[in-house]
Amino acid sequence: MTYTLMADGASDRVLVPFLTWSLRQNALASIVSQWADLGRIPRRPDVDQRVQAVLDLYPCDILFVHRDAEARPASARREEIASALRWAKVRHVPVVPVRMTEAWLLVDEIAIRWAAGNPRGTEPLNLPSLSRIEDLPDPKRVLFDALNAASGLNTRRRSKLPVHQRAHRIPDYMRGYSCLTALSAFRALQRDIREAVQELTVNRPA
Repeated sequence: MTYTLMADGASDRVLVPFLTWSLRQNALASIVSQWADLGRIPRRPDVDQRVQAVLDLYPCDILFVHRDAEARPASARREEIASALRWAKVRHVPVVPVRMTEAWLLVDEIAIRWAAGNPRGTEPLNLPSLSRIEDLPDPKRVLFDALNAASGLNTRRRSKLPVHQRAHRIPDYMRGYSCLTALSAFRALQRDIREAVQELTVNRPA
């Protein structure tokens, strides 16, 4: 089974491990992941043409379409995605974290310390509780502050810390992703993936 992730930006490539793990929870063993590099696709005002270009370059069984909810209700983002792909002959799954993707990287303190390059550090990271993560107005800032603190570096050296790159390493150090099911957006994603996989299985030629 091949899937493609079409995301807002390059930083959202960090979602790939979460999507692969989620598909494996549905008894899919053979999984090929693709990240749609939108830099290869000329900017087009027509959303339909842009989506078609992604499907031409990255053919797949399931297309994951990422949009951060930011200040809008997640339901509105999901409707936007459904409308944009109303014509597409491919199963698609919306990926809509509340606020932004970085919220999903705040659930594992140990993984953040490893990604920051200082796993034995004891500096307080001031991470929010699971119940508060989806209420954060700016999870990216909270994550970057945590990575800087976890690094144990002084102020001058922190300014040179590549926090964007370090954030991408966090999923590699996480002990598992099941803790994310405490977040409503991740639960919605799991539900949509189950439905897509079931549909794919039912309609697959014998």
